[in-house]
Amino acid sequence: MEIFLIKLLQFMLAISILVLLHEFGHFFFSKLFGVRVEKFYLFFNPWFHLFEFKPKNSETTYGIGWLPLGGYCKISGMIDESFDTEQMKQPVQEWEFRAKPAWQRLLIMIGGVLVNFILALFIYSMVMFHWGDTYIPIKDMTLGMKFNDQAKEIGFKDGDILIGTDEKTFTRFDVDMYRAISEAKTVDVLREGKEVEITMPEKMSLLTMLKSDPVFARPFIPADIDSVLPKTPAANVGMLKGDKLVAFNGESIDSWNEFDYHIGVLHDMLDGAKTSKDSMKVRSITLALCHAATPEKIDTVSMTLTPELTMGVMFKNVNGLYEPITVNYSFFASFPAGINYGLGVLRGYVDDLKYVFTADGAKSLGGFGSIGSLFPPTWDWMMFWRMTAFLSIILAFMNILPIPALDGGHVLFLLYEMITRRKPSENFMIRAEYVGFAILIILMVVANLNDILRWLGYM
Repeated sequence: MEIFLIKLLQFMLAISILVLLHEFGHFFFSKLFGVRVEKFYLFFNPWFHLFEFKPKNSETTYGIGWLPLGGYCKISGMIDESFDTEQMKQPVQEWEFRAKPAWQRLLIMIGGVLVNFILALFIYSMVMFHWGDTYIPIKDMTLGMKFNDQAKEIGFKDGDILIGTDEKTFTRFDVDMYRAISEAKTVDVLREGKEVEITMPEKMSLLTMLKSDPVFARPFIPADIDSVLPKTPAANVGMLKGDKLVAFNGESIDSWNEFDYHIGVLHDMLDGAKTSKDSMKVRSITLALCHAATPEKIDTVSMTLTPELTMGVMFKNVNGLYEPITVNYSFFASFPAGINYGLGVLRGYVDDLKYVFTADGAKSLGGFGSIGSLFPPTWDWMMFWRMTAFLSIILAFMNILPIPALDGGHVLFLLYEMITRRKPSENFMIRAEYVGFAILIILMVVANLNDILRWLGYM
């Protein structure tokens, strides 16, 4: 419950910041060009609001709604999600959106996207300035990688150290590395001290690589026990630091990666258990291990895992096996570094959108639950700001898509007007707004339904 609340608070804080600043972008350009803003709201307020006030001599009412699906800036003389058609029947006033030249209306509409995009780059820059850029160079991962069956069929072998592709050299183990592999014609690896070139098949799917269980490749982590927690199943059977696991329920394992995979299989089996007897059967395992004191001897031990399927041991993670490096930036140097990083995130996000139009891609759509789960289980300010910047880029890009009801839909019609010198009729704009709103509702329902199905174990 505590983890859920921490993730929820981070999500709500990030969304509140992004929505407020997005709507401020529209507000700023509206005020700049003398357009009246009737309402400025964080969150939506159908039927009632949580808070509302209107400063003396102000034409704008400020408030907080109860439905945290976004926010809005109600601009006079504009057809938007409020569907205020009565106002549009009145004579045009000089302080209305529709009375302004097209170029001013265009800036008002892209104001929110512009603020979100600049905000993301600024946050990334400040993260670089304050915390630097910490990572483990992939060339330093001397134990190599652990590959799944798909990768091994292509030609990769456990222990290979990834070097690069025909297009780029790898610097770090991240999603950009996976993306490069999926698009590569050849991949170079270091195998037993020699460089080997592997020819890649056509049409590799990044989504499949990442969704596979286990994933296409991950850093190889030995099955050496780093510590044993007291009064746990592992401690009860005499397991000690330095012991090495060599088999799980009779199947040989050579790494923590394989142990973790077997535990994942048990989780699936436990979800299907119907009785306590079935659960106990799943939780009862046998392990073969080499003790640190007698490495030439293999012992077999039996134990019952906890209901959470843990046995009370810790393995070294990647940071424990290798020494991370940190690149620090001065205040001014952090800006080009942050901008370059943010543009890379945007390029990757746009490139990955092609998977949305596939069956697996549609199933991968996530709603508020999926977004919230991206935040760390403990309050980590660096991760919080990185996630906020990432969401800001997504919000900017999604809002500029040419879908009616989004900023991009209004921009599309404004560009049409500027090119043809003809303004779309108000009836057309109203109908387009309804269509766009319906599309957004459907996408939101599908994304959040996917979250529910994943939670119920159907996806």
